[in-house]
Amino acid sequence: MPFTLHLRSRLPSAIRSLILQKKPNIRNTSSMAGELRPASLVVLPRSLAPAFERFCQVNTGPLPLLGQSEPEKWMLPPQGAISETRMGHPQFWKYEFGACTGSLASLEQYSEQLKDMVAFFLGCSFSLEEALEKAGLPRRDPAGHSQTTVPCVTHAGFCCPLVVTMRPIPKDKLEGLVRACCSLGELLGIKELSKPAYGDAMVCPPGEVPVFWPSPLTSLGAVSSCETPLAFASIPGCTVMTDLKDAKAPPGCLTPERIPEVHHISQDPLHYSIASVSASQKIRELESMIGIDPGNRGIGHLLCKDELLKASLSLSHARSVLITTGFPTHFNHEPPEETDGPPGAVALVAFLQALEKEVAIIVDQRAWNLHQKIVEDAVEQGVLKTQIPILTYQGGSVEAAQAFLCKNGDPQTPRFDHLVAIERAGRAADGNYYNARKMNIKHLVDPIDDLFLAAKKIPGISSTGVGDGGNELGMGKVKEAVRRHIRHGDVIACDVEADFAVIAGEHSDGRPVRPATQGVSNWGGYALACALYILYSCAVHSQYLRKAVGPSRAPGDQAWTQALPSVIKEEKMLGILVQHKVRSGVSGIVGMEVDGLPFHNTHAEMIQKLVDVTTAQV
Repeated sequence: MPFTLHLRSRLPSAIRSLILQKKPNIRNTSSMAGELRPASLVVLPRSLAPAFERFCQVNTGPLPLLGQSEPEKWMLPPQGAISETRMGHPQFWKYEFGACTGSLASLEQYSEQLKDMVAFFLGCSFSLEEALEKAGLPRRDPAGHSQTTVPCVTHAGFCCPLVVTMRPIPKDKLEGLVRACCSLGELLGIKELSKPAYGDAMVCPPGEVPVFWPSPLTSLGAVSSCETPLAFASIPGCTVMTDLKDAKAPPGCLTPERIPEVHHISQDPLHYSIASVSASQKIRELESMIGIDPGNRGIGHLLCKDELLKASLSLSHARSVLITTGFPTHFNHEPPEETDGPPGAVALVAFLQALEKEVAIIVDQRAWNLHQKIVEDAVEQGVLKTQIPILTYQGGSVEAAQAFLCKNGDPQTPRFDHLVAIERAGRAADGNYYNARKMNIKHLVDPIDDLFLAAKKIPGISSTGVGDGGNELGMGKVKEAVRRHIRHGDVIACDVEADFAVIAGEHSDGRPVRPATQGVSNWGGYALACALYILYSCAVHSQYLRKAVGPSRAPGDQAWTQALPSVIKEEKMLGILVQHKVRSGVSGIVGMEVDGLPFHNTHAEMIQKLVDVTTAQV
């Protein structure tokens, strides 16, 4: 049961009362409200105070520092600051050289040592009760505090894993709660929710979602890690009620940059992500730009709202990404590939590299040499930062696909978190692969589709398909619309679905466009890179990604800006394809065009518009 020391005072008075009182007042805090806020306490030698202060500053989520004392400045508490006294209840844990050696009701016997020690006030999770009330949720005790595998940022000998607290929240109340507190935890590295490190376990009822917040009990691991000869910390659940406020707390959730939206991006494992309203609106604008259909080919019927947003959210959480591309539509030429696909794939690779994610490309074995040369040239010309692995897969069985995707074939340890297909030939319902003219090109395509099918059954691997005609890998998610609205759709529709289907349409600028003109999947690759830039520049999403530990990077980080698609880089990329005799998808021309549309004026304009929206200041 949680308890608190209830006092209202200026900081020096508060410290004096809580460390020297023999008669502490102790009250249950799980349902407390009002202008006072709870805080836990850490007391360390003066020599460690600057390092611990900095440790809190770079791990503000679990360690929100409200204030600290100065040595030798103890003051008496104001009249009436303490009430409802109860005798002898332990308040503090005593640490010696990193080990907890006992509990204490007061620190009076250490008054001499305390003259050369500093006390730190840390905000705590009981502050969430007001947010629960605002969201129309009943107040309930937290379901214990669990130690995770997420490390806090180390500083000067202070190092420890993040500790979180959990409360089950009804799904339909989730976004309201997040907006009420402008903060949301997520499922972290907790092995067993039924065995929290501190407190009692709580099982999530059906229809509720486990929501995690950083816990100030993280400080106990930090105190232990520094191995100082003497230190003290509040016992879990024993807190101080104070009117201190965090001077560095973020501003209230009053602007679109601070108001969060919640999105469900995975069921197994259950995973929600968040982004600010303004970031989400920008990504929706990108989705609208690439999904237009002036050629009336029916592309508009394939669009699903927020697929670009959810795909980019999922990618932002991924550690390792596998990208596939290649549509051998020109089966009578060598190479049979088209210029739509590789540029979008390489643009996404470039941005994932800037985010320091692991990334690889997988292609048909017959096209391995071509793609190896394309990537080498992209690195040489500055389109890519470094070389990336080029993989192939010939298939054979479900077991082979699982073995490829997972370390030692174990579905508990996938090699990749996210698969992306950009203008990749997709398997139709009859097992064949078709171009837009209904020509079977199966003899040129390796069964990379099997990896997407296998990923559906492996927890922790998500997938995205980017297409413009419905016959691309991943478009199985919209196959019924393809069959109804796309020419030859009843035959060519891809039957293999991805978790997210990003649809790219045609250019709309008033100039005439031939009805037969293909859409451009490259734009989908560019849009994914731009969407990731927006998310990583979003303070709400960035804090969520970092699990509220570690310093944030400045919005518009230079490395990210340089990694965005640009007219210059994409012109170089298309030039590389032309050099290797790769043809335009519609016209079959070896030249500076994609799907019959010229690079200059058409593709260059789209690239610049996407980047302008992405980098525009709100």
